[in-house]
Amino acid sequence: MNILFLSLLDFESFSERNIYCDLLREFIKNGHVVCCISPVEKRRNQESHIIYFGENKILKLRIGNIQKVNWLEKGISTLRIERQFISGIKKWFSGIKFDLVLYATPPVTFARVIRYVKKKCGAKSYLMLKDIFPQNAVDLGIMSKNGPKSFLYRYFRHKEKILYHLSDFIGCMSSANMKYILDHNPEIKADKVEVCPNAIEPVLMRFTQEELQSIRDKYKIPRDRIIFVYGGNLGKPQGIPFLIECLKAQKDNKKAFYIVVGSGTEFSKLQHYVDSTEQDNLMLLKSLPKDEYDRMICACDVGMIFLDHRFTIPNFPSRLLAYMQAGLPILACTDQSTDIGKVIVEGEFGWWCESNDIKKFSNLIEQIINTDLSQSAEKVGIYLKEYYSTEKVFSIIMHHWE
Repeated sequence: MNILFLSLLDFESFSERNIYCDLLREFIKNGHVVCCISPVEKRRNQESHIIYFGENKILKLRIGNIQKVNWLEKGISTLRIERQFISGIKKWFSGIKFDLVLYATPPVTFARVIRYVKKKCGAKSYLMLKDIFPQNAVDLGIMSKNGPKSFLYRYFRHKEKILYHLSDFIGCMSSANMKYILDHNPEIKADKVEVCPNAIEPVLMRFTQEELQSIRDKYKIPRDRIIFVYGGNLGKPQGIPFLIECLKAQKDNKKAFYIVVGSGTEFSKLQHYVDSTEQDNLMLLKSLPKDEYDRMICACDVGMIFLDHRFTIPNFPSRLLAYMQAGLPILACTDQSTDIGKVIVEGEFGWWCESNDIKKFSNLIEQIINTDLSQSAEKVGIYLKEYYSTEKVFSIIMHHWE
């Protein structure tokens, strides 16, 4: 098949390691031809161009700035994406008849692009639902269903419904994710919605004790403590104020050490806390290159996930997979809507508490410190290969064409 993949992820090679490139390599490995649109923001001063990998290719399409900018600029750039993507397809992929168009949310503003490709090529469409927008913005107070901000919600909700309608199949990250979509969009036929989770191509990430100690020494991580690490985006969805309160509650814990590594709109709040305290069991790092980050977390003991407790949508963060690949059991602090905590606890490779319960968090820390973590680490690797491999997700998607 000829496959068109639409994304806002900026990548320049299929060999990069992330949930999308890993999946695309699985398609290529199985004999399919993949063409991608991976935009490049105008701040990088590049014109649109194609990068070739034999028959497979990546169109680096110039668009406006949408990452780490104010909401006005992000909104204007997002509204222009459909027209820019359609123009890019007409100019660079005009001679290709696509059989499948594959895409993910965000954004929900791909509707006109999907309609264009389906009409032009007769392609089937598959949505990999990674975010439920605009409801997530409502949960965090960024948008409102009433009042002055309601017109934005109504606009994007309309776009969301059109995208669902145009999608022949919708792959959701989890069972709770799937249930939410069907419950809140009764017009969607249940037989076109399925669980299609985040997935990676598992890479063995194991080191000798000497190598792990060397990694700890490199980052000045204590050798004699249980290391809890949070890595990834540091924005409003992660509920950073609760994370800070958890760190405060652990200030005097001499058996635990906390590492927070990442970037985002709320990084400055964490930086302010670190600068204003003398907490000696806490380290804050800016984002690391992916290979370096993957090595660093292998020298830790427990991965942490945080989500704002106000969420009514069932998020399922992909950072779970990096922890699992590193063999780390996981402590999830989330809202009650997501089922990521249920998956972790029932899979016996971690712990869960609600992300507004500092006392429960502290109790779990003490429980974890006194637990043999090796058994959880063994189970996490097995669970990753069985449920979250790209081979598994490839089979889920291709089942519709077999």
